[in-house]
Amino acid sequence: MNVLRLLKRPLAVVALAVLGSSAASAVWAQSISLPNSIVPAQQQGQLQDQSQGEVNDTPRANWRSGTYGPVATPPRDPDMLPPFGANLFTGGFRGAMGDGLNSDYQVKPGDQVTVRAWGAFEFDRVLPVDAQGNIFIPGSGPLNIEGQNSQQVDNSVRRAITSVYPDNVEVYTNLQGVQPVAVFVTGYVENPGRYAGTPNDSLLYFLDQAGGIDQDLGSYRQIRVLRNSQTVATVDLYDFLINGSIARPQFQDGDTIVVEERGPAIAVGGDVHREHRYELVGNQLSGAELVNLARLKSGVSHVLLRGSREEGPIAQYYPLDMFYGQTIRSGDEVLFSADKRSETIVVEVEGSYYGPSRYALPRDARLSELLDAIAVPERMTAVESISLQRESVKEQQRQSMEDSLRRLETTYLSAPSSTNEEAQVRAQEAELIQDFVARARELEPSGRMVVAYDGRISDIRLQDGDVITIPEISDSMLISGEVLVPQAAVYRPGMNVIDYIESAGGFTNRADDDHILIVRQNGAVENARKVNLRPGDEVLVMPAAPTHNLQLAATLTQILYQVAVATRVAVDL
Repeated sequence: MNVLRLLKRPLAVVALAVLGSSAASAVWAQSISLPNSIVPAQQQGQLQDQSQGEVNDTPRANWRSGTYGPVATPPRDPDMLPPFGANLFTGGFRGAMGDGLNSDYQVKPGDQVTVRAWGAFEFDRVLPVDAQGNIFIPGSGPLNIEGQNSQQVDNSVRRAITSVYPDNVEVYTNLQGVQPVAVFVTGYVENPGRYAGTPNDSLLYFLDQAGGIDQDLGSYRQIRVLRNSQTVATVDLYDFLINGSIARPQFQDGDTIVVEERGPAIAVGGDVHREHRYELVGNQLSGAELVNLARLKSGVSHVLLRGSREEGPIAQYYPLDMFYGQTIRSGDEVLFSADKRSETIVVEVEGSYYGPSRYALPRDARLSELLDAIAVPERMTAVESISLQRESVKEQQRQSMEDSLRRLETTYLSAPSSTNEEAQVRAQEAELIQDFVARARELEPSGRMVVAYDGRISDIRLQDGDVITIPEISDSMLISGEVLVPQAAVYRPGMNVIDYIESAGGFTNRADDDHILIVRQNGAVENARKVNLRPGDEVLVMPAAPTHNLQLAATLTQILYQVAVATRVAVDL
């Protein structure tokens, strides 16, 4: 049998809903009636006049275009964001100088080559490369190897020796050492200067030696390598940051690395892993190119584009797939967002029921629809005590508790004292309050909503993450709070609240016997003087506020009640 049939009473509907009529729902979603008092008198007269004739219902704008509507945050200047690649020079480039020896290295004057030959011709010597790029091999004469890599040097030396000694000769070569170079690093870097390295060191090595690129003024996309006033390489570090590829010019002594001034930029924020300023090559780029640069979080569905054009400021809101074809220009701000709401919600059921514990429901599903589909044990379920836990309610309870505790601290911890005796009393109260506030802040609100009352269930709309509790019929009572022996006791008809408290050892000396709460199975909290006990109830004895300050005692009592309702815990002062 399902929950609603067990109740055998009509539902109390607390929110308007048309569950069976899609047409009626559509009308309700598009029209809202306002009280006449909200409309100024002059406009009321105009509306009455229009009602007697034809009303111009032509919309002033297409409000669904994405061009109009509220924009929550002011646009940000790209200069206020760190540049993309700002953390590039926090690594270890400067501490990893290479030896310049690899298969692609090209020999230049000053290098040294080891040549060994045995057999018909015996030779073992380290030969320097002279200013003309030659090495001298006895019996063969000078051999030009400038610009050759290690494999080409080996082939050249082997041919030179075997041309003189064609038979029974073995040859071995090794590029033993390279000439160090000094490279100038200038432009928009932190510490321009002249830095030592090897010809095959990376451009990043020399930039890191100079302290990296100036984050405010330097360009990550226009870096030139000059040799004899001629540009031999242009490097875009975005290629390295995104794809791991970078130009590898072989440096020569006296080369100059020039970091150009930063080009036009745009600001990118929102649902991205890191908000950055992105530098443009030229004055614009496409949306697809920007998506390739920015690292979006999962679920991004829309993009807000703000900036200035010749016709004036713009603010346009696009679905992500439409943004690919848009043009972004210098100074624009682009905000990515996961702004597409799911059409389904997931709620959880706990307690006494049959079937699964989680349900995927339409976004407009109501509690009655779900309960009507849940089967429960007929003689074991307290359907009149159903309750619901909601994250938004938990957050509201937490915020309300925090506001009350902050007001308590502000009011009583900063109050002045007129006498020494009063100061001592206030110091004791301050210590008491601080300890109480610290313990109260550690408590977790339940977020429980009372949806079942007087045999009826409120037909509220469900939200994602709701937990519906369908409790079992209970035969016990829980006695807690300021009693000597907190315990559970069997419910006995005819026993009152004091009887149950006496069975738990009676009140403690800190108890406030004028303030006893009854917590129902459905989450409702009531004063013990006004209710009849039922199986499953909890008797919660509140602590008394240990102060002679009547105003402070009243405030503390109010907060104790608030904490007890939100957390079902009596906090002892």
